Amino acid sequence: MTSIRLAGMTVESDGDGPPIVMLHGLGGTSNSFQAMMPPLAGFRIVRPDLPGAGRSPSPAQRITVEFLVDAVETAASHLGVGRAHVVGHSFGTLIAQHLAARRPARVASLTLFGPILEPQDAARARLRDRAATARNEGMGTVADQLAGSALSSATANDNPVVVAFVRESHMRQDAEGFARSCEALAQADKADHRLIDCPTLIVTGDEDAVGPASVAQELADRIGGAKTVILHRCGHWTPVEKAKECGKLLADFVRGIQI
Repeated sequence: MTSIRLAGMTVESDGDGPPIVMLHGLGGTSNSFQAMMPPLAGFRIVRPDLPGAGRSPSPAQRITVEFLVDAVETAASHLGVGRAHVVGHSFGTLIAQHLAARRPARVASLTLFGPILEPQDAARARLRDRAATARNEGMGTVADQLAGSALSSATANDNPVVVAFVRESHMRQDAEGFARSCEALAQADKADHRLIDCPTLIVTGDEDAVGPASVAQELADRIGGAKTVILHRCGHWTPVEKAKECGKLLADFVRGIQI
C-alpha cells in the first residue's frame, strides 16, 4: 500500500488489477471502506481523504462538489487511472454521481452506499447548523451527536466497536475542514442523471434516515437499469455496519463488468 499527496489530498493506492476509486462521506476517511477490503483482492483500490477531511488539509479555495470532482479526477489521472469502478458513501455518492455525469468515459460502474440526491431545505439548514457547531463547539459535540443518530438501533445496542469507529472518525476531522464540507453539501445540487450511463448498484439500510429506501428507489428510477439492495438492521454507515455484506455485494457486482 502506498500513501501519497495528490491534488491536495492524501491518497491510498493498494493492489493490482482493475481500479476501484472509493469516496467517503462527511466525517469519513479512506478507512470508512477498510472493513470491506477482503473480497476485493485482484483490484487496485484507490481511496482519497477528500480535501479538508481526514489527513487532507483544507484547500485555499471554497469546497464545492465541482471542486471535489475535479480533485478526484486529477488524482486519478496522476495515478494513471483512466477508467474505474467508482464507489461512494453518503456525500461521496453525490460526488460519484456528478463524476459519472460529467466524465462518463472515466466511470465503468457506480456503487452507492447510503445514497443521497441533493439535500432538501430542512437538511440544508441542519448541515449549516452542523458546520456552526463544529466551529463553535468542536468535533467532540458533532461526534457524539452523529454516533448516536446515524446508526441503526441494532448497531447502537450490539456493536460498540462500530459506534466507537464512527465517533473516532468524526473526532479526527479538522473542525474547519468538516464545516466547509458540510457547507459544500448544503449548497449542492443533484447530478444530471440523464447523463449517467453505466451499471449502477445502490445499497442502503432499512434504518438509514439520510439515504432511505425511498431515495434509493428514486435514484434507481433516475438511473436506468440500476439495482437496489436494502440491508436489514442497518443505518447510514452501511460500509461499516454491514462491512461483509457490502464488500461481497461490491465484489460480485464489479467482477462482472469489463473496464
